[in-house]
Amino acid sequence: MISIGTSGFSYDDWRGAFYPDKMPQGEFLAYYSKYFDTCELNFSYYRMPDSNIFERMLEKSGGKVSFSVKAFQDITHKPQCPPEIIRQFKDSLSPLVDEGKLAALLFQFPYSFKDVSAGMKYITVLNEEFNPLPMVVEFRNRVWISENTFSFLKEKNIGYVCVDEPQLKGLMPPVGVSTSDVAYVRFHGRNSEKWWDHKEAFERYDYSYTDAELAGWVPKIKALDEKSKSTLVYMNNHYRGNAVKNAKRLREIMESDK
Repeated sequence: MISIGTSGFSYDDWRGAFYPDKMPQGEFLAYYSKYFDTCELNFSYYRMPDSNIFERMLEKSGGKVSFSVKAFQDITHKPQCPPEIIRQFKDSLSPLVDEGKLAALLFQFPYSFKDVSAGMKYITVLNEEFNPLPMVVEFRNRVWISENTFSFLKEKNIGYVCVDEPQLKGLMPPVGVSTSDVAYVRFHGRNSEKWWDHKEAFERYDYSYTDAELAGWVPKIKALDEKSKSTLVYMNNHYRGNAVKNAKRLREIMESDK
């Protein structure tokens, strides 16, 4: 089953582009749930979440939305994350797990995460901590593109995160690879000019996909879905509501291609 959504939902600049102009932020998720059945949560990367916030999200979405949760930054961006941080993050997820609304756990590793041998050992530790929760990993460095990596992930039933992003030196190619029960695709936009050289983080994701660019992914997404139990697709080009527009359009293109 293919589910398409966006990376995050609580953006002020989506008013007018998606949300009604004067809609309070507290009503965003309920409105979002009318159009999408899944959402990737990024706030959990920047600050440690607690179970209460996930309980409120379940309530506001009326149980209609499944959530993929990005791991807290200390887990993926610090060489030795204290075990208590990992446990605290895992415990916070209990409302989503209990209600069957945890679509995936996203572990996004930085470009500097390039020691493959040490990296595999750490991912194995994380897998032992979070098993049987559905884990997916996103690599930002091309050194991870190999059959060795894919075989390792398949053995652990950890999903490989397929990405669409600028084709700059060292970044990941747009391959469609399924390594677990959960296939996962993230669209970051193709803003090559601002990927490395930007003043504000949002500038990197200021990009709107053309129909042709979206259509190029349709065969790959369908192939991923044939090999997986669920396929999650998220638009992360959130600036000015581009993610919503492109998510809706990709869904339309996929439906017309049946």
